[in-house]
Amino acid sequence: MPVFLVERNFAEQLDLDSESVKQINEITNEIGARWLTSFLTADGKKTYCLYEAKDPEQLLEHARVVGIPADEIVQVDRFWPEADEEPDR
Repeated sequence: MPVFLVERNFAEQLDLDSESVKQINEITNEIGARWLTSFLTADGKKTYCLYEAKDPEQLLEHARVVGIPADEIVQVDRFWPEADEEPDR
């Protein structure tokens, strides 16, 4: 399944509790996508999230249902989940 990086910009500092994250993940699974990982910027106003999804439209629908932005969606060819592993060259 293709992998996408989703950039989200928030007007206020993002502060999600574990229950909110659980609910978002349930919705993600319901629409058929799979969340891989997320990164939050130091100011708490931007996230970068990796998902497996069939296409960008699936992630736009996810953002609409959850009520969060999806400002930029970029398909990525590869990523390396282990920071200490060296990628194939």
